[in-house]
Amino acid sequence: MYKYESIIVLRPELEEEPRLALLERFKEVIGRNGTVESVDDWGIKRLAYEIDKVRDGYYYLINFEADHDLPKELERNYKINDQVLRYNIIRKDA
Repeated sequence: MYKYESIIVLRPELEEEPRLALLERFKEVIGRNGTVESVDDWGIKRLAYEIDKVRDGYYYLINFEADHDLPKELERNYKINDQVLRYNIIRKDA
């Protein structure tokens, strides 16, 4: 098992209930083959540059532990969701 962190940027106009449901969906994907250690809600922040004419984004930092195959599946889930503006998955050094 490896330690990872993932930052996701969601569309700012997304209401709280659908946003939390989306976050739970991503946590379920991680929970199938790993464990979620923590989720930090960073709130709405200004993006460095516009993405699809959007200037702000809703940020989450997810720390989790999983095997080496899980980031590919998590990335696939990020890509197919239109509410995700950007994402990043990084393996932490032990």
